[in-house]
Amino acid sequence: MAPSLILASSSPRRQELLARLGIAFTVQPSHLPEEPPPGAPPAEAVVALALAKARAIARALPAPGSVVLGADTEVVLDGELLGKPRDGADAARILRRLRGRVHEVITGLALVEVGPRGRQETAAVTTRVRMADAADEEIEAYVATGEPFDKAGAYAVQGLGGRLVAEVDGCFTNVVGLPVETTRRLLQKWGLLA
Repeated sequence: MAPSLILASSSPRRQELLARLGIAFTVQPSHLPEEPPPGAPPAEAVVALALAKARAIARALPAPGSVVLGADTEVVLDGELLGKPRDGADAARILRRLRGRVHEVITGLALVEVGPRGRQETAAVTTRVRMADAADEEIEAYVATGEPFDKAGAYAVQGLGGRLVAEVDGCFTNVVGLPVETTRRLLQKWGLLA
């Protein structure tokens, strides 16, 4: 019997993307603060955050036989992780920094086996995104929708924020929050998906 899969994320976008793979899973969000390790390069930082989330849930589960999937998505501009906006003014500031420029969206993935063996594996996926040269009025109108507030980089490419995006170079679902093809390969390798 295949082990059960637990997603350590409350993100509806991640849940929807994982469901597309046709795998049964339960959701048990990790409530760890999303603070990257200081001084770590961006890809290492997001992998470390994903692994910390997955480990936290794996440690809390009493019975072995499950696998926890942790994920963390960050927007990176000039080597800096931009994080999620604190408020409307911060969202507008982030979007003004991004406009007309290319940035990276990096998602770290981590699988952690529950139990004494504690096998684990990580991966990182990077997508380059070029933003449109949006006017201040467009940015303010988008911020007023409320959509940017729980999003890395203050935009949702799959939502109204898609209007601010000129081009996506690489995995689109990575920008949404879960690189589906890489996730599929990891789950197949671990025997969780046919």
